[in-house]
Amino acid sequence: MRPSVRGVLLDDEERLVVFRRTVPGKELYWSIPGGHVEPEDASLEHTLRRELLEELGAVVSAVTPLTTLTYPYQGAVKTQHVYGCRLVSMDPALRHGPEVEDPASGVYDVERLPLDPAEITSRRLVPEALGVYLAAHITSLPRLIHRSM
Repeated sequence: MRPSVRGVLLDDEERLVVFRRTVPGKELYWSIPGGHVEPEDASLEHTLRRELLEELGAVVSAVTPLTTLTYPYQGAVKTQHVYGCRLVSMDPALRHGPEVEDPASGVYDVERLPLDPAEITSRRLVPEALGVYLAAHITSLPRLIHRSM
């Protein structure tokens, strides 16, 4: 199973940028932007920057490795590399790819959450392992993800 990356993205007001996911036939859930490593990606950070541009039209700075999660998924083991980063700019007009072009993918509404554990635990965040990590570390994120000079 291909590894993936997730971007724990903080905006200039120290809020967490997430997707509120509405998918036909599925229960409402939230997710952190990111995606699978592709063969043409030069590095995990390259994958992260590509995915954030595709999904959010976002440019980021202060990319900081936070953790690597592994958990069972569809009969295999899924590995997700989680990075913290700071939002430099976001232009929804730059969004592209199957997440925004295929109606079967559902809706990816962008929300910004205060850095409060209750904001994570009160939502169904997928994958669950990432929700557990964020609930435990959410208030530390500004300290962990340094602002670029």
